[in-house]
Amino acid sequence: MIDRVQSPAIYAPLDFTYTLPACEKNTLANGVALYSVNHCPEPVLFLELVFPAGMWYEKKTGVAQATAALLKSGTATLNSFQINESFEQYGASVKSGAGSDWASLSVSCLSKQLEKVIPLFASLLQETLFPQHELDIYIRNAKERMSVQLKKSDFVANRLIDTYLFGESHPYGRFTHIEDLDKIEREDLLQHLHTCYGSGGCTIFMAGQFGDQEIKLVEQYFGQTAWFSHTITEPAYSLHRASEKKYRIAHDEHSVQGSIRLLRDFPEKEHPDFSGMIVLNTLFGGYFGSRLMSNIREDKGYTYGIHSYLYNNRHSGAYIITTEAGKTVCEATVEEVYKEMMLLQNEIVSNEELSLVKNYLLGNLLGDLDGAFQIIRRWKNLLLNGFTEERFYQNIKMYKEIQPETLQALAKKYLRPEDFYELIVI
Repeated sequence: MIDRVQSPAIYAPLDFTYTLPACEKNTLANGVALYSVNHCPEPVLFLELVFPAGMWYEKKTGVAQATAALLKSGTATLNSFQINESFEQYGASVKSGAGSDWASLSVSCLSKQLEKVIPLFASLLQETLFPQHELDIYIRNAKERMSVQLKKSDFVANRLIDTYLFGESHPYGRFTHIEDLDKIEREDLLQHLHTCYGSGGCTIFMAGQFGDQEIKLVEQYFGQTAWFSHTITEPAYSLHRASEKKYRIAHDEHSVQGSIRLLRDFPEKEHPDFSGMIVLNTLFGGYFGSRLMSNIREDKGYTYGIHSYLYNNRHSGAYIITTEAGKTVCEATVEEVYKEMMLLQNEIVSNEELSLVKNYLLGNLLGDLDGAFQIIRRWKNLLLNGFTEERFYQNIKMYKEIQPETLQALAKKYLRPEDFYELIVI
């Protein structure tokens, strides 16, 4: 019997032993890799197909996002309304989207409903026609949204800052203009679908509670034959970085706040400094108790929140600090950010503060390992970046063992004010 008088022992995340639950791999008859985690007490299922079909691979600006957004726009037998009704009658949720590198199509449903849901789900990929009237609606709505967003300083800042680092001709620095939307044609979407969404580039992730029947259904609809046999060519792009580092843009004379972005280049995930930089970034601006939050929000009151993070790009990394502050204190906010950088370069972090950051990182990791859906996302991040589970354990070791001196060395290398592009939009 549990002794409810005696409090249970309390353990810090640093004291835990972390194990990444196994992910089973099956190679289907057509060569598609299926990764699955069958680790769920509830009869629910998540199925996601991922493709190299993000902005990196588009031939015309805006096509990658439009293609993903319109995958439910209609087939030869069903219009968009009927497609949505069909999924809803089985309690299924379908999502699609495209980022800088990857695009995905996913469905969540009760495990017992997969037999009814998967034929329709497969048709979205293999039979979507992108009806012209649906594309017209998408373009009209996108233009209206952009017209509203362009009035906001944060939207403008987010578009411009990447351009300074990568160049507007680079996929990571390119942004969509309103006139670009009018140039998107139905044939562009079909070409992108047939080129980038083929079985040759597909990776399938599956998680939840399932048995042999569900695996056979996935094999039946996605593993028997190849589809869209076009070969994906890996594009190459040159960086065209701006020579000027500091920018001030007057966007709205009536605005009471400004949007601040500080951005620098950073190595990709394979670099040996990447994992250590996750720890330093967390301490600097990566969580609510960070140095930037404590100084600029709690002490100075310049902002409601300030954050820093590493870009999750596949081909070229970056490191950014982002916040909105009162327009009269924007310059002071930038100066405080630089002061915090210099403090990390010149003063050793205390063991107490570092311990707090380590426990925060490892505590979050416990949540990421709680349930099949979270576990498959962890595996997805590893596998799409070319890593094995060894990377997971290397990160755990880094989080537990990294020393203040290592953080100081990383700060001297990557937190130098002169390396950052600096933008304030008011």
